[in-house]
Amino acid sequence: MKVQRMHYDRKFKENAVKLSYQRDNINDLARELGIRSELVYRWRRELKEYGAGSFSGHGVPNLTPEMKELSDLKKQVQRIETENEILKKALGIISKSDR
Repeated sequence: MKVQRMHYDRKFKENAVKLSYQRDNINDLARELGIRSELVYRWRRELKEYGAGSFSGHGVPNLTPEMKELSDLKKQVQRIETENEILKKALGIISKSDR
């Protein structure tokens, strides 16, 4: 029999983390929320490490703002290099037809 995986939305995770800092016993909190205590600890670590970029879900990597900016800049550089190659080829074609 296949076990159904639970998916928790970002708001639920943020609230669970916030409550975990207010409560003394995380195991009791996890039991009340119907989750494992390991999840609360993982969510706390993820929120601390990635801040606003945490809990992206669905295979999307967690990125710090700096990592996201770097990724965006790399994509932009690749796009510009591709455009440059296209323009070089077009210039070569035009210069051959002028002869």
